[in-house]
Amino acid sequence: MGENLIEMKGITKTFPGVVALNDISLELKKGEILSLVGENGAGKSTLMKVLSGDYPWGMYSGQIFMDGSPLHISGPSYTEKAGIAMIYQQVHAELDLSVAENIYLGRLPRKMGFIDWKKTNNLAAKVLKELKVDLSPEDNMRNLNTSIQQLVCIARALVRNPKVLILDEPTSALTESETRNLLDILRDLRSKGISCIYISHKLNEVFEISDRISVMRDARHVRTYKREEFDTKKVVEDMIGHRIDTMYPSMDGRETSHEVMRVEHFQVRHPNSSIKNIIEDVSFTLYRGEVLGLSGLVGSGRSELLRAVFGALPKRNGKLFIENKECHISDTRSAIRNGIGFLTEDRKKDGFVGTMNIQENMTLSILKKITTASFIDTRLEEEKVRQYFDSLKIKAPSQKTQIINLSGGNQQKVVLAKSLLTEMKVLLLDEPTVGIDIGAKTEIYKIIKELAEAGLAIVMVSSEYPELLAMCDRFVVIANGRVAGELKKNEADEEKIIRMASGL
Repeated sequence: MGENLIEMKGITKTFPGVVALNDISLELKKGEILSLVGENGAGKSTLMKVLSGDYPWGMYSGQIFMDGSPLHISGPSYTEKAGIAMIYQQVHAELDLSVAENIYLGRLPRKMGFIDWKKTNNLAAKVLKELKVDLSPEDNMRNLNTSIQQLVCIARALVRNPKVLILDEPTSALTESETRNLLDILRDLRSKGISCIYISHKLNEVFEISDRISVMRDARHVRTYKREEFDTKKVVEDMIGHRIDTMYPSMDGRETSHEVMRVEHFQVRHPNSSIKNIIEDVSFTLYRGEVLGLSGLVGSGRSELLRAVFGALPKRNGKLFIENKECHISDTRSAIRNGIGFLTEDRKKDGFVGTMNIQENMTLSILKKITTASFIDTRLEEEKVRQYFDSLKIKAPSQKTQIINLSGGNQQKVVLAKSLLTEMKVLLLDEPTVGIDIGAKTEIYKIIKELAEAGLAIVMVSSEYPELLAMCDRFVVIANGRVAGELKKNEADEEKIIRMASGL
C-alpha cells in the first residue's frame, strides 16, 4: 500500500434545498481497501456517484485527481476508460439477456464482424469459475435470484480490469457463503494492486476487510481510521454523532406464557417451482410479549413461511390459530382483520408506495376506518398518523413529506407504523434492519423492545446472528423445510443455530 491513486479535494454537491456533499476530501491509496461508512443520508453513495461519473464534472464543485493528473469526468464511459468501475447496491442488469451477454455487455468479442458467441461463453465461464459461481454462461438473467445477479454484475466489473473498484453495499443480497467468497476475491484483488472502496452497513465485514475506514456524517467527512486504530465503539459514535452505551436493549423481564398464535403443520409451495415445497412441515407457538427468532440458512423458507402466515403466499397445508381460535387466512386483508401485521424484507418492492407521502403510506392499511361516505376524513387521518410519526421519531419535515425522500431507517419506521395502525396482536418481522444504518438499527431495536413490553407477540427473521441472539427470547430453527430444533435464549449461540440450520 503506497502513494495516493485517487484524490478528491473539496467535493461539494447540492440538490434543490439540500447539501448532499459539503467540502469533502478523500484519498485512496494504491492497493488498499478503503471502507466508507456512515448513516443513511450521510453522502457516501453520492460521493461515489461523483467518482464513478453518474454526476459528471460541472454538476459538483471540487477537484478529482488520478495518479496526480486531474480528472474532468464526463460520464460513466469516461471513468471506465480511466479504470474506475462501480458495483451498485441495486442490481444493474439486462434481465432478458444471458449471463455471458451481461458480463461482456458493450464489449462482446467479434469475429469477421459478427459476435463470437463461443468465445463469449468460454470467457464468461472462465471468469465465473474464478469467482466460484456455479452458473452456466447461457442462463437467462431473469431466472436467477438477486444474489446471483449481483455476482454477475461483479464479474462484469472485473473483466474490465479496473484500477479502482467501488462496491456500494455489495453483500446486501448475498448469502453468508457468497459474502465470504466476495471478501476473498477483494483480498486477491488487493494483492494484485487493485484499489477498492467498500461501502457497507455491516461493520463486521468493514473491520475484517479494510485497510482504512473513513466515516461520513451529515454530508461531511468526519475522520479516517488506520487499521491499528480500529475501534467499533469510536467508529459508531462518529457515525451517529453521539456516545452510545449499548447497541441492543435489555430484553428481560417480560411475561411470555399466554399463547397468542399457533402454527400447525404448515406446508408452503416453493416460489419458483409448482412441484416442490420450500416448507414441508413446520409448527410453532408464539406467546404474548415474546420475540421468537425464526432462524435458518438463506433459502430455508423463513421468509416464505412468514408470507404464508400473513396470507401473501398460499399454503398447501396447515392450520393457524389466534388465541386458540382457528383462523382461515386467505389473503393479507383477512390476516390484518385477524390481528396479524407484517414488515416485509423488501420495503421498496412490497412495503410502501414511492409516489405517496408518509401520511398516505401509513394509512393504506386502515382506509376503511378513516373513510366516511367514500371520502377520507383528513383530520382523523392526520391525528392517527401524528401518533406514530411522533412516537417512532420519524425524521422528516412533516408527515406530508414524500416517503422516497426519507432514509432507509425512516422508511422502515413508516412501514412499521402502517402495521401498528391496524391494532395487531402479532407482528411478523422479516429482516427488519436490512439496508439501514447503525443509528437507525438501534432505534428499531428499541421499538421492538417497547412493542414486546406492551404485550405484542413478535416473530423475527434475521440473517445477522448477533442481532437475532440479542433480541429474541426463543429460537425455532428450520432446515430442509422442517423444524430442526428449538432453543431458549440461555441455550442459544451462533454455532448451535448454524449447526441446526445446516442439518447437522
